[in-house]
Amino acid sequence: MTDADEELVRALHDEHAGALWAYVVSLTGDRVSAHDIVQETLLRAWRHPESLDPARGSTRAWLFTVARRLVIDDWRSARNRRESVHADVPDRAVVDESEQVLQQWVVAQALTRLSAEHRAVLRECYFAGRSVADAARTLGIPEGTVKSRTHYALMNLRLALQEMGVSR
Repeated sequence: MTDADEELVRALHDEHAGALWAYVVSLTGDRVSAHDIVQETLLRAWRHPESLDPARGSTRAWLFTVARRLVIDDWRSARNRRESVHADVPDRAVVDESEQVLQQWVVAQALTRLSAEHRAVLRECYFAGRSVADAARTLGIPEGTVKSRTHYALMNLRLALQEMGVSR
């Protein structure tokens, strides 16, 4: 950096930095990033001294335009979309499992109202996830019997639940 360059940057800083910083703070609300943007604006002025020619317009207007564009670019950049740091840790959501527990209890109570054969078929087909053929082998009964017992077991389970006040 030559002496002339240093003098240019120092003169720009002395004359415009305060007003430029206040302008950028009003745009961003962040005093620290405002310093960075003012520095970048002055750096761009040093890199492009032809833009500061009075014949092209006001130097201050050019600096304010560059600063505004830097604020916009910073706002649009990925840096601005990162997670923000907060002093308070958000509360964890607590899952309320009481409804599910209550439903399980009601179904278990309704199952006690079924015959042992109907409970066995439901246990094999629904709770154990076996196919009709597998349930028939496990229970030692024909597949057709598994199908009919399953049908009547579900019908009786529905009735038992209705008697208990469950309406679904």
